[in-house]
Amino acid sequence: MISSLGFCEMTESALLIGVASCVFFAFSLVYRTDSMISEFASAMEELPLALDADVARLRRGDLDALATLVQRYQHRLYRYLLRLVRQPADADDLFQQTWLRVASQIRRFDVRRNFDAWLFTLARNLAIDHLRRLRPESLDEYNEGQSGYMPAALRASNPSSVETMIAREHSRFVSAAMDNLPTLYREVLALRFEEEMKLEEIAEVTGAPLSTIKSRLRRGLLSLQETLDAQFPREEWK
Repeated sequence: MISSLGFCEMTESALLIGVASCVFFAFSLVYRTDSMISEFASAMEELPLALDADVARLRRGDLDALATLVQRYQHRLYRYLLRLVRQPADADDLFQQTWLRVASQIRRFDVRRNFDAWLFTLARNLAIDHLRRLRPESLDEYNEGQSGYMPAALRASNPSSVETMIAREHSRFVSAAMDNLPTLYREVLALRFEEEMKLEEIAEVTGAPLSTIKSRLRRGLLSLQETLDAQFPREEWK
């Protein structure tokens, strides 16, 4: 637990760890409760079989399977698209386009692959095309070189009761600050902390090398730290 006095004296590495922990626990609390975690753990044991069955049915032309998949992914996929484009109407339109793309390309889907990653890749491609038409500069990335550094807080851990209480207070600050990050950083943070994807899965979705994903994640956390400091006094969100 980081004290108020110690927080101001932290090194850059320690700041990254603090921000990463804040993001992870904040989004965990926003989108999951204790009961949801229990249900999620039970569902995960059956998910692969159910998912394979629905995808196989859709490949055979069963539109009921499409409806099932839409229902399963609607919240996650829409949330991801909204993070990218930041306009509800655009996100809604891209959401519908994504599922039309799924229906038209499902026969090309390799069932040995991860369906989540394939689905989010389709959505991302549509969103990036949309952003390029509107504001190409939003997809620029700072040329600072690649870095393999990964904050320790990105590894899975269980929040203490004190940390979860603090994270609840942080959630609104973190969400607002993320909306002001560059698109590429916002995307990686959303996939890692909101969608809880592994770094390898994020690399597959974005089509970027793993080293680039690690670099974007690190820079995104630094940018998030700077945005929080600029927008909110530290005593409000730390």
